[in-house]
Amino acid sequence: MNINFKAKGDYKTIISKIKNTKTYFKTLYSNNKNKAIDSASKYLHYKLINDIIPHWYDTSWDFNGHTNVPNDGLIACGYFVSTTLKHLGFNLNRYKMAQQAGLYEAIALQPKNKLKTYSNKTFSELKEKLNAIYTDGIYFVGLDNHVGYVLIKDKDIYFIHSSYCDNKVVIELAETSPCFRSNLYVFAEITTNDDLIKKWIFNEALVIPTS
Repeated sequence: MNINFKAKGDYKTIISKIKNTKTYFKTLYSNNKNKAIDSASKYLHYKLINDIIPHWYDTSWDFNGHTNVPNDGLIACGYFVSTTLKHLGFNLNRYKMAQQAGLYEAIALQPKNKLKTYSNKTFSELKEKLNAIYTDGIYFVGLDNHVGYVLIKDKDIYFIHSSYCDNKVVIELAETSPCFRSNLYVFAEITTNDDLIKKWIFNEALVIPTS
C-alpha cells in the first residue's frame, strides 16, 4: 500500500518541521499558485498518513479522552481528528472542533454546500458513490455518533479513527469496520480541498461552527 504503519522519528520534531515548511509553500504560492496547492496537497497527504497518524496507532480510546500526546493518555474520536489536524499545521481550536457534531466538524473544513451527504446506503452503494466523485485522498467523515478519516486509495475505502469498537486508534477496511456502520455519512474533503490547502499555507484560522 506504500503506507507507513509504524511510528518513526521524534513526534515533536515532525510537527516542528511541518510548521517550518509553510514558508516554502508561501513563497511557491506567490510564484505559482497551482503548483503550490498541488505540492502542498501531496505533502499533507504524505505527512498525515505516514508521519503523524502512525504515532497515534494503538492510542487508547475513551469517550472523554483528549490527550495531546500519542500513546500517552486517552483519545476520543473527535479529538483524534482535531488533534492530528492541528499537529499537521492547521490553525484550529482542537477542543472546540472535537466537541461539535460530525456535520459541524465537516463544515469547519468545507462549506456546507460542498459536503457530500448520504443516508440509508449499503456499503457497496456508498463505495460506488464515493469513487464516482472523489479521487485518491484523505477525507473527513461524520457518522451517526462517530467521526474519523476516510482514505481512498486505488478505489478501496479505509477508515482511520479512534475506535470505540477496538478501544484504540486503528486503520481498517471500511467495509469490515463495525464502527463504520451508520444511517448517515457526511464527507468533507481534506487533501483534495484547494481552499483548505490554501488556509493551511497561510495559517488562516478555521472557523468552527457550533451546533
